[in-house]
Amino acid sequence: MSLLTVKDLSQTFIDKTLYENASFVLNKEDHMGVTGQNGVGKSTLIKILTGEITQDDGVVKWQNKLHVGYLDQYAHLEPGLSIKDFLKTAFDFLYQKEKELNDLYVKYSENSDESLLDKAGKIQTLLEEKGFYDIDTEIDRVASGLGLLELGYDRDVSKLSGGQRSKLILAKLLLQNPDVLVLDEPTNYLDVNHIDWLADYLNNFEGAFIVVSHDYDFLGRITNCIIDIDFGTITRYTGDLKHALRQKEADRESYLKAYANQQRKIKKTQDYIRKNKAGSRSKSAKSREKQLAKMDILTPPQNNKVAHVVFPYVATASNLLLQTQDLIIGYDKALVKSAFNFSVGNGEKVAVTGFNGIGKTTLLKTLLGKLKPIYGNFELSATAKLAYFQQDLVWPNKNMTPLQYLQEQFPRLRPRELRQALARMGLTAQQAMSPLKELSGGEQEKVKLAKMQFEPSNLLFLDEPTNHLDVATKDSLRKAIINFEGGVIIVSHERDFFRGNWVDKTIDIETMN
Repeated sequence: MSLLTVKDLSQTFIDKTLYENASFVLNKEDHMGVTGQNGVGKSTLIKILTGEITQDDGVVKWQNKLHVGYLDQYAHLEPGLSIKDFLKTAFDFLYQKEKELNDLYVKYSENSDESLLDKAGKIQTLLEEKGFYDIDTEIDRVASGLGLLELGYDRDVSKLSGGQRSKLILAKLLLQNPDVLVLDEPTNYLDVNHIDWLADYLNNFEGAFIVVSHDYDFLGRITNCIIDIDFGTITRYTGDLKHALRQKEADRESYLKAYANQQRKIKKTQDYIRKNKAGSRSKSAKSREKQLAKMDILTPPQNNKVAHVVFPYVATASNLLLQTQDLIIGYDKALVKSAFNFSVGNGEKVAVTGFNGIGKTTLLKTLLGKLKPIYGNFELSATAKLAYFQQDLVWPNKNMTPLQYLQEQFPRLRPRELRQALARMGLTAQQAMSPLKELSGGEQEKVKLAKMQFEPSNLLFLDEPTNHLDVATKDSLRKAIINFEGGVIIVSHERDFFRGNWVDKTIDIETMN
């Protein structure tokens, strides 16, 4: 019996059909990946499966008494609670059982009722089977694997950054060890080492899982089946990701041919009906009209326009754009033991790596003048012009549309220019006029990239620009960085993004501690 059965699922969003009469199953042995371009409905599907939203039509049925664990990025983190205490809440049920056990022993000491010992024995067996006495060891294993130990167990959870918070919530979910894991972009805030650890964990996970990820290197390492969202439907492929993508491309070509042939047939039939409806062939025309009404019309291809990313360049006579001298970064105290001494030349591409929370974003903010150095300094060229891509999806007002947001940022530009910039990023006219909160993470990232089209620079600071982006957009982003004539400092956890040896210099902060 399948763990999950989805049948005849239909869902629309704004003016777009995400899926219509789509069906698939999740079996006990499935390590399932979810693929598709930005905006096709991957995150919406996850919300439907976890009951966060109700589908327009169709059936979503989980097997009875199944423990489904969902990575909830918005889980409440109580101020004053430490990282260690939050992770312990994954075992609340077992701690409650331990309390019951101790209460039984207290009662037994008072009245020597043998039945109390029988109950205590059963609870003791349960605690041993569930690994209660190894909880601290298991918490250490997961916390170490996801990079939480470096933050310190005593850290207040309310003081964590967005990326640190996401890792903490993921750690708790893994510690709960559900029957099925449902993960939406779990690698977004993980560095390379922690992604490797998570891949090993998932490969050894005894249950089933469903993972949405735009990191195809990661997805290819952990999955044995894929469901792909395209053409308003959901297609399941058995086998690894490379096989699925090859089969998808073949299916896509066949579908486009079938769609084109059907459209030609429909037009030809409509022309015949229009010409002969009132003539001697009216009977034949009516017959064809009935045939047309019964035809199973194929869904039109969705907007698959590929983003065309370009970073406008401002000329500079300086060969050296940035130079640091014994730079120590941090807030109240130093985050990195060693000082930064590096330079960025015009045309030079510099990658900054290291585990989450080690100081990559802090370095960028310091160089941007948003934070003061603890010690040392840095010097920018007099003609350096900066542009910054911030990783967090933070907006002045999430009810604003992308067009309104750009109009507020650039009041002197005409709406037509702003619309064209959004269109170049692959966003439709409807998406340009929809509230930012209704757009997917990838679509919101494209709005940020559209904004940068109006910010000419010669030194780019890019903080995790690949988060949420589909493969085609990441390819366009990579080309834009390579073709940019100025200097670039880029932070990214995706090792595959750096393929092709286009990075001139790598600053690995982990080696500086």
